[in-house]
Order: sequence, then structure tokens, then C-alpha cells
Amino acid sequence: MAKKKETNEEMEMVNDFVEVKTPKVVEQPKPKKDIWEMKDRRYILKNGAALSHTLKSSNIYYFDEEKGYERELKYTTNQKTPFVDEFKGEARLAHITFRDGVLYVPKNKQTLQKLLSLYHPGLGKKYAEHKPVAIASNQVELIELEIEALNAAQNLDIDIAEAVMRVEIGSRVSGMSSKELKRDLLLYAKRNPALFLELVNDENVVLRNFGIRATEMNIIKLSSDQRTFMWGSNDRKLCTVPFDEHPYSALAAWFKTDEGMEVYSNIEKRLN
Repeated sequence: MAKKKETNEEMEMVNDFVEVKTPKVVEQPKPKKDIWEMKDRRYILKNGAALSHTLKSSNIYYFDEEKGYERELKYTTNQKTPFVDEFKGEARLAHITFRDGVLYVPKNKQTLQKLLSLYHPGLGKKYAEHKPVAIASNQVELIELEIEALNAAQNLDIDIAEAVMRVEIGSRVSGMSSKELKRDLLLYAKRNPALFLELVNDENVVLRNFGIRATEMNIIKLSSDQRTFMWGSNDRKLCTVPFDEHPYSALAAWFKTDEGMEVYSNIEKRLN
């Protein structure tokens, strides 16, 4: 019995020296909130420069996602917030008026600035905040896109150039000289660079143009109901156009089939 008691005492002593480690709680980083900058701000009407335009400043609502319900907004001259449920005492309503399409709000009018920049339902619809940095960024992107499109137009193969311009001006492209085609191609790339690059990278544009050229030269022909493509020489059927699909888009897709590739090769020899 004495030995057992001694063992129990030893175990208690060991337990006294066992360090109990509590698991560390790793704090998750809190999402960063947008930093509100104290500065003068300018707002511009989206529908043009009206001589005078008054924006609605009461009986408007903002859905607060954190609270989960709509909150009433009012612009006042004596409250520190545009939210009606945070008002203290009497509220003196004020007008929000644009002159010649512009409203300048100095940085000391924070209530009006936050109402217009963060909460007003007319933001992005009736008016927008003038942001020079964002405008400059967009302009840089557009200029870079324009340069990319012009470089692509400069080095474009004549067949692809014709295909792209046919989308823009139709069958008139067939009567254009190479210089005229080049000029109009560069102007088109400059005027609408995004669409131009999309067309350049669309292989179906080239195939559609190929089919149109073959039809114009009577190598193949399209039936009067625009449902069937046939050989121009003997009216032998090549393919049927699916319902509600553009004939030359359907022909471009057919050219990618085994049968269509053989016909494409045959037509290509005749066109050359």
C-alpha cells in the first residue's frame, strides 16, 4: 500500500510540472475600409449642362447592407449626417442645386459630400463625381488600346484586312484599291480599337469573308430564301443554313467540317 501511495504522489508531482499549452488564437485580418479623403469635390450632371438643376434631397433611401434595411436620407445644413435615424434635434432642410451642369462642394461640407459620393440613389445615373485620376487612367488605357489596334492594322494580311472592313462597309470593300483599304482599315482601328481587335482575332470573320467573295464571283451561290448554299456551276447542294442563323456565319462554321474543308480548298484554288 505504501508503494502505491508513493507512486500516486510522484504522479501528482509530475502533473504539477506539466506545462499546459493553450492554443493560440490567430486573428484574421480585418477587411480594409475605403479611406475617405477630405478634399474639395466636383459633381457633374450626366444629361448635359442644364442652366439650373435641383437634385432630390429628401424622401430618398439608401440600403444599408450592414444593418440590413433601407435608411432614409435628407440633406440638411445643421446635421452631421445625412441619415435621418441619426439626426439630433430639429433638421433644417437644404437644396442640392447644379449650375450649368456642375456642383462644386468644398471640403468643409462633409455631410453633402458623403451624401453625393456614397449614398444618393442618383449617383451614376443622374450625376457623377469628377475624378481626374480615374479619368486619366481610363484615357491611358484607351490610348494604349488604340496603339495596339493601329499596330495590328499596319501589319495585317490583306485577306484579313478585307474581311474586317467587310464587316464595317459591306460589299463596297470589293471595289477598293489596296491603298484605300489600308487607309480605311487604319481609320477604323483608330475609331473603334476594341471592336477592331476583336474582329482581327475572330477566325470566323475571315471565313465569312471567304464565303462572300466566293458568292460574289459565282463560284457558289445562295438560294433566294437564304437557306441553301450550292455550287454556282451545277446547283449541287453544299450545305443548309440552320433556322434563325446568318447564312455566312453558318457557311463559316460548315467550312470547318470535313466536307466543308474539301470545298474550301476547292474554292481557294479558284479564287487564286
